[in-house]
Amino acid sequence: MFRPVQQEKPPTQAKPAALAKPAIRPAQPSPRIGDGFAPIAFALVKGPADACGPGCDSWIAAEGKIDGSAAARFRKFMKQIGDRKLPIYFNSPGGNLEQALAIGTMLRERKAAVRVGRTTLRECGFEPQEGDVCTRLKLSARELHGEVWTRGAMCNSACPYIILGGTTREVGPDATLAVHSPRVILNFTGGVPTREMRAQALQQAMARSDRMVLDHLIKLGADPALLTAARSVPFESMRVLTREEIVRFAIDRRDRVESPWMFEAANRGIAYKTILARKDGETSFGTTRFQLVCFDQNRFELDVERNAPSGSGRASLAIVGGDLRLNFLSPPRRSGGRETWGVFLDGGQVRALASTRTAELTDGPSNLARPDGAPFPVASEGLQSALKMLTDTCPPAKAATQPVIAPVPWQQVPWPQASAR
Repeated sequence: MFRPVQQEKPPTQAKPAALAKPAIRPAQPSPRIGDGFAPIAFALVKGPADACGPGCDSWIAAEGKIDGSAAARFRKFMKQIGDRKLPIYFNSPGGNLEQALAIGTMLRERKAAVRVGRTTLRECGFEPQEGDVCTRLKLSARELHGEVWTRGAMCNSACPYIILGGTTREVGPDATLAVHSPRVILNFTGGVPTREMRAQALQQAMARSDRMVLDHLIKLGADPALLTAARSVPFESMRVLTREEIVRFAIDRRDRVESPWMFEAANRGIAYKTILARKDGETSFGTTRFQLVCFDQNRFELDVERNAPSGSGRASLAIVGGDLRLNFLSPPRRSGGRETWGVFLDGGQVRALASTRTAELTDGPSNLARPDGAPFPVASEGLQSALKMLTDTCPPAKAATQPVIAPVPWQQVPWPQASAR
């Protein structure tokens, strides 16, 4: 597409020499993805202890569309915070490619730790987090307070090129990265261009865009195949990167990615976590999801959803931590290559699980007294605070009654779908 310069007299056919240098504005978010996002704002946020990882309670929130002055604002913001080494969480639908590359370069110069996450500010109260009130708060340069989440966070379009600037790059197991081809807006002067002029200018602009991205990828040590993946998708669409692609393109090379336990109030309170992992020699990642719900303050259910192991004979699953051992109900519920196990806990058992630094999932044949499967570690980071918030939403404990036998429906809170729209 092109945007003609307004003329005071009837236009004449443009001469080739009159073609201005096309302005590249790739990766502007499509309406379905970008609606509701203000220009990207940077804010210093303080949260509870360990809110952004062990020993980390402060971070930089980068939220919104990457507009034409984003790099200048980011440079000014980083000058204001000085030499503080804080992780930066991006939540962006994308935007201006040249600005994204500039921000990525600045991050590399600062040897920054970059992650994908969405920040909710307490100061916003009941105002929308992407609304004008919150945006003004983020632009105020004052320290704010809030929480950071990976579930539902996005880094789309031009945003992944920013993430590559970090010397430490972390993409949570429940965050979304998506790419597509750039959009180029051509500005012509001197008259109305012919169809051939438009095609030639567009080709030149796209080639320049590709060179910029390729140089950026090579400079930051990323796989140029990321550009190939992006160019395979038209601007109007999005390609959500799989975890295998995120590793292969060197955006986040970890073979195991584990979210902390988080609390979320949906139809009912729920504590949840997600683990993506692959074993040595394997190419594909397996997804293991946990959810903890309560019936009252002394009765809980822990569900584990995972890929069903290949082969037959494994018919037991247990979670072990310290002196605690819990055997899941057998057989599990199975659907579409996935299986879900459940176990009931009382208040003492769930508190014991939360106090254990790392528990382990173990499985094995039903005819063995001890499991023979390789232990699958499960960190309890965040579980104590999530459990407190979950318990606060539960009704008081009741007198002893018959055990609850109906499993709690899975996915009280929707999981991210394989689409950026």
